[in-house]
Amino acid sequence: MTIRHSEHSVNRERLSEIIDVLRRNEITKGVSPEKLCAIMEELGPTFIKLGQILSMRSDFLPREYCDALTRLRANVQPMPWEQVANIVESAYERPLEEVFSRFDRQALGSASIAQVHAATLNSGERVVVKVQRKGIHDVMNRDITLMKKASQLLKYTPAKELVDFNRVLDEMWIVAQQEMNFLTEANNLEKFSALNAGVAFVCAPKLYRQYTTATVLVMEDIEGIPIDDSEKLTEAGYDLAEIGAKLADNYVRQITEDGFFHADPHPGNLRIRDGKIVFLDMGMMGELSDRDRKIISRAVEGVARSNAEVCVNAILQFGTIKGTIDRRRLFRDCELMLDKYAALELGSMDLSVVMSDMMEIMKANHIGMPGGLSMLVRGLAAVEGVVVNIAPNINVAQVATARISRIFLRDFDWHGALNRDVRAVYESATKALDIPALLADVLRTGLKGDASIGVEHHIDAETRKWIHSILKRLYASIICAALLLAVAVSDKGTPVWFGLSWTELAMGLGAIAMGYLAFHVNRKK
Repeated sequence: MTIRHSEHSVNRERLSEIIDVLRRNEITKGVSPEKLCAIMEELGPTFIKLGQILSMRSDFLPREYCDALTRLRANVQPMPWEQVANIVESAYERPLEEVFSRFDRQALGSASIAQVHAATLNSGERVVVKVQRKGIHDVMNRDITLMKKASQLLKYTPAKELVDFNRVLDEMWIVAQQEMNFLTEANNLEKFSALNAGVAFVCAPKLYRQYTTATVLVMEDIEGIPIDDSEKLTEAGYDLAEIGAKLADNYVRQITEDGFFHADPHPGNLRIRDGKIVFLDMGMMGELSDRDRKIISRAVEGVARSNAEVCVNAILQFGTIKGTIDRRRLFRDCELMLDKYAALELGSMDLSVVMSDMMEIMKANHIGMPGGLSMLVRGLAAVEGVVVNIAPNINVAQVATARISRIFLRDFDWHGALNRDVRAVYESATKALDIPALLADVLRTGLKGDASIGVEHHIDAETRKWIHSILKRLYASIICAALLLAVAVSDKGTPVWFGLSWTELAMGLGAIAMGYLAFHVNRKK
């Protein structure tokens, strides 16, 4: 009873503290980006961490709020050494000395959820140990629950127009729980390493799975050079332009091919060691399904071709429809966006800005979007910032365009395209066969006097010649369609060019020849 009373008293005091912070910042007069940051900082480390998580979710908040939240920094006192040792020994159920020959008492860094210590395993390998703060799960759960109660103050204020605060808190709690389970980060680390195993210039720290638990994470100590330390990199003989190009290319690969990408690639999470770009901190990763990646590719294609209809269809397929969609407004919004890029080639566009613009259109039209998309936008912007800093001449958009083009040529379904397009041509050609018969019926009916036609039917030699040439082209078109159809449905032999066999190539060339005849026979020069 005493414990429950004490807990209730703590919750009441914390709720009163949260409400005081909201009132002191005049929450009822609205929430600007700067005010939101001030509130998060006053509420303490757990809310700073939640604000940092929210900064990656521009599907919940306008871009200017997300940009402001990225500047949040937690000034957290490290846990005392006795508490750190107790947490690690409780996780391992044995003394520290049985695992580590050295464990630095002073933390390398301290944040709201965990702190990091340098150590050496008994096997002699240098590692870093990430130790979760004691009771942080309960503290965050309590703060979010109390914040939901305090957020009722927003119900009748201009701030309610900003965002569905309860939904934001729910989403923040889901992500925070994932970050507080270090086994999730361990899984991310292993998956990232496996996906990039074939990339000679990218790696991640080695994970020591046998010493990793939900509250303690042990991985290789990566020294290296920070990616934004241009002076040290140059002194070490690195080519900054090469680093920038490789970083951009690999990050686009993570998005377009793996569908599993680092959600926060800021300079602090990127090191250069032994000629490789090392990605650190896998607590938050973005994920996109095959379907999501294909839809994003279609959306980019729509922007490149300045085709609003393609963009609209991609948005509707990608998003979650909330209520009735005004398609005309959506189409108009897409056209206005495309007007901005009408004079630009795809390689000159800022892809993160393009995707941000599409997200703004989705929000304006009440279309929900997956979290992976907002993480993609934030990640691309971060990588572009890193590249601009170390290699201003590298254009991330051009690097992305080159990789997307290679993927298109590699993965394009030539047989599927032939099947679709050839069948359409064949159906059109079949319908075209009826045209001479219908024309003859009309002429025959008119000449017999069975129909009232207000023209004189007289076919001279020139007209006959013209009809004859039309028929020749029609026959050539039919043969062309038949050859293409044969290519599409034929058994696939050994592929020699873009997945096509010699037989298919021969029939395809024959179709091209007949197509040429169809459009050039009897033409006057």
